[in-house]
Amino acid sequence: MNTIEQLNKKFARQDFSQEPLYTDELKRYVEIARNYAELENMVSVLSDLRTNKSYIFYGKFSKVLGLKQDSQTETLYSIWEDNILNKVHPDDLKQKYIQELYFFDFVRQQPKDKRSNYHLIHKIRMKNRTGNYIYVLHRTLYIYSPKSKDIWLALCLYGPAWDTGLCENIILNTSNGETLKLNQLRAEGILSEREKQILNYIGKGMISKDIATALSISKNTVSRHRQEILKKLQVRNSIEAYNIAKELNII
Repeated sequence: MNTIEQLNKKFARQDFSQEPLYTDELKRYVEIARNYAELENMVSVLSDLRTNKSYIFYGKFSKVLGLKQDSQTETLYSIWEDNILNKVHPDDLKQKYIQELYFFDFVRQQPKDKRSNYHLIHKIRMKNRTGNYIYVLHRTLYIYSPKSKDIWLALCLYGPAWDTGLCENIILNTSNGETLKLNQLRAEGILSEREKQILNYIGKGMISKDIATALSISKNTVSRHRQEILKKLQVRNSIEAYNIAKELNII
């Protein structure tokens, strides 16, 4: 399973069936996305994970990228803005999905009242209107449903990267200015060393009984670790956990 399929699965697992439509709230966030394009000249994409629909607003920077100019707005029946993503360098596009997958898992582990504080910021290379790659600053922030606090909307912003050494794979806490480097976070604290050991054994096809023997622990202890791994990585089974951990360079 590739990274975008994993993202789609995680988004799809969120249950909005018991929530109202939030029509007024959606209109407000659509206007916020429009304002980013108008005031900061960015390409602004607001994706509704509930309805699989995106609203794209083309600020003046879209001319640099050679994006459509006949209209300043566009509505897509998809949460993936392919006309924009197709301009991203293939290596950077893969990394972009991996970073967003990690960011999704990161914010889901935060207290519900703190989740909206975090933004993902990183640089990507995109083709400009002449077909040459330039650096673009890409930002992702999530908007949460008022009731369940699941991720309801995703706002992606594309703008000029004025310093190519700036903001490489950073999670920014906008409430206090704290920054967290994704590469550092991956290496620290997502899974314990024991959980990483167990995942590596799972990747070799070993069952819990054999893992317990190899680590000189009980089978019940292995089972508890496996459940904790699934919880931390927000997946349903150990094979998915192993695959996503490999994608995120956790193991």
